[in-house]
Amino acid sequence: MISKEEVEHIAKLARLELTENEVEKMQKDLSAILDYFNLLNKAPSPDKILQENKLGGQARKDEILPRNASLTEKIMAAAPDKKDDYIKVKTIL
Repeated sequence: MISKEEVEHIAKLARLELTENEVEKMQKDLSAILDYFNLLNKAPSPDKILQENKLGGQARKDEILPRNASLTEKIMAAAPDKKDDYIKVKTIL
């Protein structure tokens, strides 16, 4: 648990005037926050997760997939308003 002196020092740096009750409450609160950070420090890093999954930190290749022409035609046919090969939509901004 964080000491009373440390809480008073932090309060002084933050230019806060704390009562005895507030100092005790801050001791508990700051200790809980620091405990949470310690928990986060124990969590595996993203690099370690990638290595464990044997991805080696590499992303997939950027490949162009073939278009499904029939699907495109169905979507364009169902669109209420279109111009050339684009579907027109209302302006939102």
